[in-house]
Amino acid sequence: MTAIHPQILEAMLVHADNCHPEESCGLLASDPAGAVRMAYPLTNTLRSSTNYTIEPREHVKALRHAERLGWEITGVFHSHPHTQAYPSPTDVQLAPDPEWLYVVVGLENRSHPVVRGFRIAGGRIEEETLTFERNQT
Repeated sequence: MTAIHPQILEAMLVHADNCHPEESCGLLASDPAGAVRMAYPLTNTLRSSTNYTIEPREHVKALRHAERLGWEITGVFHSHPHTQAYPSPTDVQLAPDPEWLYVVVGLENRSHPVVRGFRIAGGRIEEETLTFERNQT
């Protein structure tokens, strides 16, 4: 189970809505205890509704910011502008790290977005329960 502060959830949802009808994308950073501390909304250089690539300079800036705070990049989030919140075959194929959390914002019903988390390793998808809590330390 992974706890995500409601403000981090809101940042992912706003970014997904602002990027619609293209896929949004960004990185997640966690503290040494594993608590998700930041969502970095980043630019999708593909400007595609079915795929994303994070802008490399923005990726490096997010990485450096996280490192300055003693955090590390531990996941990625992106939206599916027209489909459910579940990793696509492309998402599975391109998953860079089996330890990362992969959060998908499904906008199949844009007025009621669905946010789900996954671990992807060796082509296998396992859902990670997400809780949206305010009481992180």
